[in-house]
Amino acid sequence: MSLSKPIYSLLGVYLEQLFNHPVRTKSVTSGVLAASACYTSQRISGQKKVNQHSVLAYALFGFIFGGSIPHYFYQAMERLLNENIKFRRFILFLSERIIFAPFYQALSLYSLSRFECNSHKTAVANLQKLYWPLLQANWKYLSLAVFVNMAFVPPMLRTVTMSIVSFIWVVFIAHKRRRLQEKAAADAAAAATAKDK
Repeated sequence: MSLSKPIYSLLGVYLEQLFNHPVRTKSVTSGVLAASACYTSQRISGQKKVNQHSVLAYALFGFIFGGSIPHYFYQAMERLLNENIKFRRFILFLSERIIFAPFYQALSLYSLSRFECNSHKTAVANLQKLYWPLLQANWKYLSLAVFVNMAFVPPMLRTVTMSIVSFIWVVFIAHKRRRLQEKAAADAAAAATAKDK
């Protein structure tokens, strides 16, 4: 019982911040969860040394884009689709899956690569290799969570709810991106070895 009181107090403070400063609170939440997911992905894979540049890149992406873009997208959709529209929940769901998810997937892959100090050319190459497989996986594995979020979660909490779901998704993306980077490094090392011979 004594442990639950501080948790309820903390939750109350968080909800108050979410109501009074929605974009800032969602951005901080997204940044912390994205960085934690990247760190978790590295630890799960058995890396002995954490790639701090990658963790920072995920944190930056969350702080800059992870709270603001979903917040404004969901807000715009709520305004465009008033309560009287037939099949409103389904239209909200489709708009997220067909408009938002493809755009946000491209933005995340490109931005993460740039935040890791990769060149524009490298970021575009990574985007081209990972975009379609990750978007298909997103549609396949996250659509049910997105539908529940759009249909039953109050608008104020949608970004936070998806940030929590996205924690698992970011672990998956970080794993895929790391495997691509390891393959590219191995290919470069093999090419350098062949050139020396």
